[in-house]
Amino acid sequence: MNTAYNFAFFDEGSKREIRRATLKAIAIPGYQVPFASREMPIGRGWGTGGLQLTLSLIGKTDVLKVIDQGSDESVNAVNIKKLVRDTTGVEITELTREATLIQSRHRIPEVPLNKDQILILQVPIPEPLRFYEPQESVTKKHHAEKEYSGAWLMLFEQIIKYGSMTTGADHPVMVHDRYVMAPSPIPRFDNPKMNHSEALILLGAGREKKVYAIPPYTKVVSLDFHDYPFEPETFQDKQCRLCGSTGVFFDELVDETTGGTVYQCNDTSYCIETLNSVEALGGVK
Repeated sequence: MNTAYNFAFFDEGSKREIRRATLKAIAIPGYQVPFASREMPIGRGWGTGGLQLTLSLIGKTDVLKVIDQGSDESVNAVNIKKLVRDTTGVEITELTREATLIQSRHRIPEVPLNKDQILILQVPIPEPLRFYEPQESVTKKHHAEKEYSGAWLMLFEQIIKYGSMTTGADHPVMVHDRYVMAPSPIPRFDNPKMNHSEALILLGAGREKKVYAIPPYTKVVSLDFHDYPFEPETFQDKQCRLCGSTGVFFDELVDETTGGTVYQCNDTSYCIETLNSVEALGGVK
């Protein structure tokens, strides 16, 4: 631990201010709470919102896991872990079950989260209405009046053009039957994991200076239509080429030998853990 910095990098006043915004966000599920986003030793857009939440909440007994698009070893994940470890000395893990704080970019882990964990998602664009309304004052009014016809119109236009909703990630959700929320650029596959999650889910946007939350056991529903229901990505009849897992989110890769398509778990730690379990049982699926 680097003693040249205060514990968790920030001064105590900064941590209290971020915690106050976080508590308000938890009290009003899905509502975007402005906060005084601090300067960080990483560029905005590289996870500063999630990192500020992590640094304001982490304690000496916490166990931290950081993932970037499913990987524990990407440049972004490695450097965030290094900063947190250097300024706190906390334990770092790659196992989802062992972590008390999980900071993630673009994925929710495959292992179901529990009530003793907090998931922190990095968010580039927190405003779900931004794609059709550029003015912040107008989007605030729409949220206050629960005027979300534009969000449904955006999805309707996709159906008219392409025959289905084409949001590959960041598909908007309705939280607690009140606020339409951007779930961060997680794939549609992960949206259902937010619904009645046992873990607290926090979302931070450092560049946009917003924090919002999904408290445990909160209703979260992906926007859709009765005749065009929401459908997550499906990998039916597919399995991981390494561990043999099914029913998880896969990366599609090209087999260097055959040139065909093969599938591999996007969540690398889940894949390794499953592979180790299979090998311990004496074989590969």
